[in-house]
Amino acid sequence: MISFITNFLYNFLIAFGVIIGGASFAAIGALITNHPPLKTMLDVSRSIKIWAVALALGGTFSSFQVIERGLLKGEIKSVLKQLLYIFAALVGANLACVLLKLLKRCSKLWLS
Repeated sequence: MISFITNFLYNFLIAFGVIIGGASFAAIGALITNHPPLKTMLDVSRSIKIWAVALALGGTFSSFQVIERGLLKGEIKSVLKQLLYIFAALVGANLACVLLKLLKRCSKLWLS
């Protein structure tokens, strides 16, 4: 049970970190190239969301292989675990995007 919770948390945080890290470095690049950093962060975060999920899962095909084996051999427990891992990665990536959108909303308050 400990390894399931650990992997669940890892998937969430890896997807979250990929979005935040990628968007942060994109903002640095935007500053260097004289583009708006916040807009760049939001654009990049939207475009790398699926890659963050794939990275958190350790490659998309391994997840589908576990699901396929689970369905064919009747191992419902492994299928449910894998679906929860996918869910954790999706929530982590989406939460990071929401956090960046919140940053944009707060920036409007700070500038006014």
